[in-house]
Amino acid sequence: MSSGTGGTAARMPTYLGMPAFPDAARRAVGDTRLRRNLAHATTTIRRRRAEAVAELDDWAALREAGRQIKDHVLANLGHYLRLLEEKVTEAGGTVHWARDAAEANRIVTDLVRATGETEVVKVKSMATQEIGLNEALAEAGITAHETDLAELIVQLGDDRPSHILVPAIHRNRADIRDIFRRTMPDAPAGLSDSPAELAEAARRHLRAKFLSAKVAVSGVNFAVADTGTLVVLESEGNGRMCLTLPETLISVMGIEKVVPSWRDLEVFLQLLPRSSTAERMNPYTSAWTGVTPGDGPSDFHLVLLDNGRTATLADEVGRQALRCIRCSACLNVCPVYARAGGHAYGSPYPGPIGAILSPQIRGIGSDVDSSLPYASSLCGACFEACPVAIDIPEVLVHLRARAVEKGHKHPLERAVMDVAGWTLRSPTGVALAQRAAPGGRRVVGRRGRIRRLPGPLSAWTDTRDAPVPPKESFRAWWNRTGGKGE
Repeated sequence: MSSGTGGTAARMPTYLGMPAFPDAARRAVGDTRLRRNLAHATTTIRRRRAEAVAELDDWAALREAGRQIKDHVLANLGHYLRLLEEKVTEAGGTVHWARDAAEANRIVTDLVRATGETEVVKVKSMATQEIGLNEALAEAGITAHETDLAELIVQLGDDRPSHILVPAIHRNRADIRDIFRRTMPDAPAGLSDSPAELAEAARRHLRAKFLSAKVAVSGVNFAVADTGTLVVLESEGNGRMCLTLPETLISVMGIEKVVPSWRDLEVFLQLLPRSSTAERMNPYTSAWTGVTPGDGPSDFHLVLLDNGRTATLADEVGRQALRCIRCSACLNVCPVYARAGGHAYGSPYPGPIGAILSPQIRGIGSDVDSSLPYASSLCGACFEACPVAIDIPEVLVHLRARAVEKGHKHPLERAVMDVAGWTLRSPTGVALAQRAAPGGRRVVGRRGRIRRLPGPLSAWTDTRDAPVPPKESFRAWWNRTGGKGE
């Protein structure tokens, strides 16, 4: 792999002040309005996606093609990145390699400073959220204006995104109206919470930014290696404005976003819209190759970001997280996300994909990251929904083992697991446990559920309900009836 892409596993900035997932989720679950907003939004998106996917008889084949293309790229990543660099350079662009968030932020900041500008417009980008680019630019005296409507709402509200596709999913219309009235200087007097009025206020506000901006920063959905073409998919047209009007364009791209050819890109242009927005075709798909005199930006820079991806690639089980195309389908089917929301994950990447991607990029070194692999019921709905067949439950279990190896395990949990191991290794122990279990029904169970265990054991039941032991074990029933029933 070309120098600059490997080695150090750099870190995403943990959201300051964020607690571990169980504590953050407990607060979120207590917010009834948040749960109501999430339930409505995810149910609607999930239903529409199912309808869009059902229209294609070859969806399973497309999904398998997407998986194979991604795995092929990951197995040959160095080759395709070098080819991409060559083609972008031939087309008049400049390629920069960033090992980590700090290096990427420094590169982008220096490029903006070189233009003499103090403002930039931005296309929605997970990679720039990952590295904390807006904050780094602000420290350098440069203001970044988000132009995606939901990202604008989050930015003006001094908030954090809570969904990959719909970052402001936790906000309702009244919230958005209040944010616009409070923070948007050119918001019309008497602005209501009508969606049409809110959208028009945002459009007028952003139009002035588009027409004056000399520098834009974008993310990248896909990069076609054999032509050096970059592709951005979005639904509002703001991306088209950012990618064509400014004089300088700086694109930040995770190194896993490369695809070999346009033929491979075709597969993802079918998979992504149906899985994310439940549309047959993406509304705005922008593609550009280097620079063209008199057409679009005259100066183009591509920042290739590692930031822990090479370390993730080295993990035979965990590397499949790098297949992700950021569609958010796994969030919309996840029962944990639907109740806890995105902020509880303490990362720009929420939901099931965040639970496996963030701990690998950042490393399992903090309470937040060591808790994320446990932020799942392992129901498997995310795997079924994923358009590139990432086996998220498999990676979650794998990362749980790594968390234990790193010492992130409660002493009581270790003791309980030791006792369980001793019991399950002995037929006599199992028989004794089965005979003793029904006796605890009245002590710990109410209405058929164990909702609260005493003392330190409450740490387990704080986030779980479990059925009470049956009145009679299967073994006892079999011995009594011979398997012939009552």
